This record gives sequence, structure tokens and C-alpha cells, in this order.
Amino acid sequence: MNDVTDARLVRAFVRSRRRRPVTLLDRYVSVFMLAIAVAVFGNPVTTAVAGLAGQVEAGRTGPGVALVMLALAGFLAVGRAAGPVVLPATDASWLLLSRVGRRGLLGRPVRILAVVTLAAGALLGLALLTALGAPDQLVWRLLAAVVLGMSASAGGMALAVLGQGSQASQTWMTVALAALLVLAVAAAAGAARGPLAAVAAAPAQALGAAAAGALVSAALLVRHAWTSLDRIPAGTLMGAATRARHLTTAAVRLDPGALTWAAEDNHWRARRLRSRRWPSLPAPLALAWQDWRRVARRPGRLALTAATTALPALLAQAVGSASAAGVPAGALSEETLAGPGAEDVAGLVSTLGPAAALLAGALAVAASAVAGARRDAGNPALARLAAVDPRAALLARALLPALLAGAWTAAALGWLAAAGAWQGPWWAFGPLVAPALAAGALRMARRPPVDHSLPLFDTPMGAVPMGPALWAATGPDLALLGCLPALAALVSRPADLSGHLAAQAVAGLAALLAYAYRQRR
Repeated sequence: MNDVTDARLVRAFVRSRRRRPVTLLDRYVSVFMLAIAVAVFGNPVTTAVAGLAGQVEAGRTGPGVALVMLALAGFLAVGRAAGPVVLPATDASWLLLSRVGRRGLLGRPVRILAVVTLAAGALLGLALLTALGAPDQLVWRLLAAVVLGMSASAGGMALAVLGQGSQASQTWMTVALAALLVLAVAAAAGAARGPLAAVAAAPAQALGAAAAGALVSAALLVRHAWTSLDRIPAGTLMGAATRARHLTTAAVRLDPGALTWAAEDNHWRARRLRSRRWPSLPAPLALAWQDWRRVARRPGRLALTAATTALPALLAQAVGSASAAGVPAGALSEETLAGPGAEDVAGLVSTLGPAAALLAGALAVAASAVAGARRDAGNPALARLAAVDPRAALLARALLPALLAGAWTAAALGWLAAAGAWQGPWWAFGPLVAPALAAGALRMARRPPVDHSLPLFDTPMGAVPMGPALWAATGPDLALLGCLPALAALVSRPADLSGHLAAQAVAGLAALLAYAYRQRR
């Protein structure tokens, strides 16, 4: 006797009990919005595609391909961490353990996952063609690159779906991610310059054959993943649904800070930790010791953080130097700021891109070590029970994020100097910007939830809600203010850095001390 119920019957029953069914007007609005999106983004996309024709400098091919490999690895890693097959919380609560067929129940989430995966693969294919160039037959090379990108993303995500129900497939997924990272390192280091040059100069017919082979392989993996949906454990799907509920709650409330709490709690909930004696340290340092222990218990995150120090150098090499774009690699001239040409835009990107990547990356590294300050802000009564001066406790908690951010910035600037992008002792800015970055990270950790009662304010891009904008600017504003001398040096790139180094030393310490002095709890 077959006791499995078709999921389509259950969903049809639920739709029939809705208060207002989907009308023709709703479908018209959806189609109209899709047409508006195509009309708005169609011209920029076609213009960007038309600009892909031509050769690419040999020095930019390797870093560009490395960034594409890293983006693919990051996309697959995020997909594996999220599920990748994610049921809505309602379906996971009421239908997952019922008599509804597992494959039919997971059909809709799998289709949504397929659309997202194919869209990401198409963007990766465009990025790959941007890195390799199209010396001839632009349309066929574009089609081959898009098919390659979609095949790679679909095959990798199918392997991640298989990993939800099989430990062996999870191992193969880990091997695939490691292989992507190895290929990215080889492309960035120049070891694969010859093969990449051969691929860039290969005829379109050979690229089409490679794309067809990748498409067949991805189709086989996708078919295997579809047949394995019945073997995904219910506990795995429930965990993915819980993470999706946290994400949905944060999106509905427009409170991204809730994601930080959820990620931290989910990581430590299933861990069994050994108890150790608290070290004999002064009161403020002893209170901050938990942050050091928390970071030491996650060596994988430290290794990933160390690996990301090369990303600004890869970005600088992939975009190209300002002099290659027709702009002197020394400053932003008035013509560059006022000129609307493509060369001026490329000069702005090549000048401001590494500086923005450095500041954002260093601030993210500093923010990864301020969980203690976040908990103190969430429960100030518990922090008062420690009987430690709040300013001294805040300065003690600033040591770890300052150390991590300073080391990361110094290493990233060292990679930029080693790649030949910049000359001089740029690494010295790392320790000097560390106090300002730590102050910005602590301010981010202690900021309150988003205030949605604030009004809107008009911008040239439209009305922007003030509450989320102020929430997002809280923390980065202090870091930006404390790092102004370093940013000025990164943009202007003077021959003598001594003045900027001295100004940065004063600005960094002033930002941290002023922030700590203003704290009342």
C-alpha cells in the first residue's frame, strides 16, 4: 500500500483555502516589473558585453581568473553552509515529517536554487570572459563562457546537494573547493600563465567543445542530485530551515545584527569545549581574555583571514594600474574627476579600488573579534557585575581587533608592494591604522538595533530610509575618520610617506581614545 501523498495536492489544498487567490492583475504586475527590469538593465549589460571584444593584457589574465575561481569557491561554500536545499519554516514544521513525498516537497526549493545557481554561473562566465578577452567571434566566445560558468556553478551546487545526504559527497565537495583554491593560487602566482594564454588564444570551436563537455558533466551531476533528494536526512533539512528562518527574520525586521547573533550561537551550540583555568591577569585584560580564547578555538577562520590578505593585490592587478588606463599613477587630477570617459572611470577604479578593499577588509577582520563587546552591549547589567571600569574594559577589548586588523593590513600592503603595484614602506601603515579600525569595530559591535521610526531622506538615487543608513554607517564612520591620513596616502601615493605616517599615528590613537572616553558603560 502506497501511503505517500503528492506534495502538489497538499499545496493545491492550501491555495484553495487562501483568503485572496492570485488574480490576473497580480500576474500582470509581475510581468510588468520584469519588463521594467529588462529595460533598465538591458542597455548597461549590452554595453558591457560589447566592451569585452579585444585582447587583454597578459598581466591581468592570471589575477582575473584567480578572482573568478575565488568567487566560484565562495559561492559554493555559502551554498553548502546554507543548505543548499532549504525548506521554508512552515513546510519544515508541518510537511517534512508527514506522508508527503520528499522529492515532491523539495521540488520548489530546488527550482529556486537552480535559478539562483544559473544566474550566478552566468555572471561568473561573463567575469571569466572579461579576464580572458575575446580576440575574435565575440558572440560564440561569450556563449561558451556563459555555458562554462553555468555548468561549473550547477555542477558544484549539485555536488553540495549530494553532500546533504552523503558524507562521501561532502568529502568530494571539500576536495572540489580545495582544487578551486589551488587553481586560484596558481593563476595568481603566474604558474598558469602559459595555459591561460593558450586558452585565451584558443579558437572558438575548441572553447565550444569544452563548454559542451562541461554541460554534459554538469547535467549528469544534476540528475544524480535530483534522484538523491529522498535520501537527505530530515535533521539536515530542519537545520537548514532554522538558518533560513533566522535570515528571514533579520530581513523582515531589517536588523542585520540578528544574523551575527544567530551565526555565533549556531557555531558554539553543538561544540564540546574543555574547561580551563582563567589566567591571572589584571581585571580589564582578564575580562577580555574570552575573546582571545574564542579566536584561538577557530583556527580555520584565522587561516582564511590570513589567505584573504592577497585579495587587494589580486584586485589591483586584475583591474590594472592607473597608468595603464591613461591616468598617471600618482593622484586624481581634475580632469579625472570631471571627465566622463571610460579611461577616467578606469583610473578612478584603479586608484580607489585597492584603498576601499583595504579599509573594508581590515574593518571586517577587526569586527570578527569583538563578540565580547557585543555581548556586553546586549546585557550591560552582566557587564557591570564584573566591577571593571567600562573605559578600561573597552580598551582591553580593543587589543585583539587592533592586533588582527593591523597584521592583516600590513600583510595586504606587503602583497601590494611585492606585486609591484606600490613602492615604499607601505606596510608601516598597518600598525598605525589598527587603533582606528579597532574603535570602528567596537562601535559596530555596540550599536543598537535599527531605528525604523526615523524619516526618509531624498537622494539623487531616490528616497533612502534614515534608520538603516545610520545603522550601516555607525562604526565605518569612525574607522574612516581615524584612517584619513592613510587613505589620503593610498589615493595620492606620495614619494615620501613620513608625513602621512606621523599623521596616521596621531589620528589612529586619537580615534580610539576619544571613543573610549565617551563611553559611560
